[in-house]
Amino acid sequence: MTTWDVAGVAEELLRCEDERRDRAPFTDEWPELDLDTGYTIQDLTLEKRLARGETLVGVKLGLTSRAKQERMNVNVPLVAWLTDAMVLPAGERVPQEQLIHPRVEPEIVFVMGDRLEGPGVTAATAMAAVSIVLGGAEVIDSRYRDFRFTAGDVVADNASSGAYVTGPVGVPPSELDLSLEAVLVEVDGQVVDSATGAAVLGHPGEALALAANELARRGRAIEPGWVVLTGGMTDAVPIPPGSSVAMHFTNLGSVHVRGGEVQPCP
Repeated sequence: MTTWDVAGVAEELLRCEDERRDRAPFTDEWPELDLDTGYTIQDLTLEKRLARGETLVGVKLGLTSRAKQERMNVNVPLVAWLTDAMVLPAGERVPQEQLIHPRVEPEIVFVMGDRLEGPGVTAATAMAAVSIVLGGAEVIDSRYRDFRFTAGDVVADNASSGAYVTGPVGVPPSELDLSLEAVLVEVDGQVVDSATGAAVLGHPGEALALAANELARRGRAIEPGWVVLTGGMTDAVPIPPGSSVAMHFTNLGSVHVRGGEVQPCP
């Protein structure tokens, strides 16, 4: 049995990502891997990503909806990092050859106009710092087999980060009621799920405030120009090769994600 520590877990998670390899959760062998330890590992993996040339572009929230919490059996929202390597340009297929078992979920996305620093941030002060609201989709992935993990495991794994895409319609936050902004999720032409922004902690601004306050605890703030994914509005759906998933928002347009093809090994 391997004896794990913060540095070892960080290195193993990045190896799993690079090698497109899943594994059992670390808490099977290291039950002391709690939320705080998970965030320490997450920050270390960010340092390693930046050292290899990636650029920090924002933050993402995970498990902000009850649907996701129930599916993953984790009952706390999570905060994680976004880098430019995670951007999926609109129209491009999901890079299946880089991912293990991708799933996709609809997101309300903020582009920040002002710096947002906790503690004590409320939804109202958080929304005042937002420049533009977009519809989006996150392609989540996990380095854990069958998406089985504890809160500490998934935080260490950057909240199952994979890729994300934003839609073509940007709207100032003052022109939207985000708690009522609805989305229909369509898989291969069939509607499979729906939700409103209220599924995200009652209002996506609450998720943004939570992120700012959590980052303050770690000595960080949300910077101008950053992208913030506020969390899946519905449960995530698989996106196997050749499939098509569309998220149709009330005011934020539609976001289309297509499954790519897995390239044969050389």
